[in-house]
Amino acid sequence: MELHILEHSLKVASIEKEGIQICTHGLIKLAFLASKTRCKFFSLTETPEDYTIIVDEEGFKELPQSEHISVADATWVALNVVSGGSNTSTSQPIGVTKIAKSVIAPLADHNISVFMLSTYQTDFILVRERDLPMVMHTLSSEFTLFRVVNGETVAAHNLGVTNGFVKPKLGKMPRPIIHPLSSPSNMFCVTSLDPDTLPSVATLLMDVMFYSGGFPNNVLFTSASGELWKMVRIGGQPLGFDECGIVAQISEPLATADIPAYYISTFKFDHALVPEENIQSVIGALRTESAAQ
Repeated sequence: MELHILEHSLKVASIEKEGIQICTHGLIKLAFLASKTRCKFFSLTETPEDYTIIVDEEGFKELPQSEHISVADATWVALNVVSGGSNTSTSQPIGVTKIAKSVIAPLADHNISVFMLSTYQTDFILVRERDLPMVMHTLSSEFTLFRVVNGETVAAHNLGVTNGFVKPKLGKMPRPIIHPLSSPSNMFCVTSLDPDTLPSVATLLMDVMFYSGGFPNNVLFTSASGELWKMVRIGGQPLGFDECGIVAQISEPLATADIPAYYISTFKFDHALVPEENIQSVIGALRTESAAQ
């Protein structure tokens, strides 16, 4: 398999709910008028606490300076696993469980924290830019490494890990779940929007983003007819960005049980989406891991 290192330098930020009004113009521009900006990577996730935005440095310039916006200290780089020489854009998601043992676990073993963003088509693994040499060194035996430069995919050369501090390898070790888990009652539908329909549904999407509206049935792709997902929320208090292994704690038991999952990290908490029919077995498996600590 191939591991692509995307060329974007990313910021991860939190927008407080009461501050969303002052950011609305910039967010609409980033989401619907990308051709009017130099932004190439943009993600917005709403949770009960806040909005988490992941955006490249050019896109970040579209947001105002505000006390309602908190920005993580580090600059992040996105990694993307590609199977069979092409991006994984089939109708079935890869899911974080498919890369749990090949990517997530080895990085946890080397004390490298990750920030996950699963989408309908693929999974992005965000790592701190300063950790990239160690990431490449860790994953080079499992993957062919490529970098995306000016839109072109070229072979990546190992950056070396001898300069400066090298994170110690922790080795394969038990990863008991140490953070509280909860599962809200609401259901989720994982969808993908046909880009050609974007102009015709822009108003509708704004309603969904800012006013909790709904989608019509004829503009979305879903991975299976009527498929619903349940959420497992990880964390009782904000998790921060420094702790290593949180994604591995959740994804490895799910991979062992062969349960697909989307994984979405946000500024304060982590979230795993699993098929609705699997939720009881998922909670059971994760609580077993938690009890093993």
